[in-house]
Amino acid sequence: MSQPLVLASSSPFRRQLMENAGLSFTARAAVIDERAIEADLHRRGAGPEQVALELARAKALDVARHYPGAFVIGSDQTMSLGERVYHKPASRDEARDVLLSLSGKTHHLNSGVAILRDGTLLWEEVAKASLTVRELSPAFIDRYLDRVGDRALTSVGGYQLEGEGIQLFSAIDGDYFTILGLPMLSLLQALRTLGVIHG
Repeated sequence: MSQPLVLASSSPFRRQLMENAGLSFTARAAVIDERAIEADLHRRGAGPEQVALELARAKALDVARHYPGAFVIGSDQTMSLGERVYHKPASRDEARDVLLSLSGKTHHLNSGVAILRDGTLLWEEVAKASLTVRELSPAFIDRYLDRVGDRALTSVGGYQLEGEGIQLFSAIDGDYFTILGLPMLSLLQALRTLGVIHG
């Protein structure tokens, strides 16, 4: 590692992905109003992929102010079905409604990532995963929510693929890193190209 690297995130999953890849970095959460930024983007007609990318940039820009000269990685993910963008359910009833809306359909996880240095955008990308939920009966959804409890409120779609949530799906097209919100393969290649890491 020849250049200071900062991850603009408080996500333990994203930190673990970078640690597992052998990267040496500092992590700091960005302080931005995500919902306000998202609302403004929607008013301007931005789609779910653009929202993910703009939020990734905003996070990196906020954190970069505290680390002059460092390469700062911002990332964000949106979950979308058509032009509808989902947010974490606040209650069991909301989680149930989300799962009913996804039943029998293919939704997308859009993972935006950006690298900034001293406020200058150096690289960005949006990677997409497509997830098809099988036809779910209301009774099955209720049993699923009974089993997973409050864990259904910790993810946007009300599921965790690494747990019982895998039972909801009939097909998944996309890599593991994109699904977790940080497309590592393209990020690592960008860091090599920028001279942040070598090899």
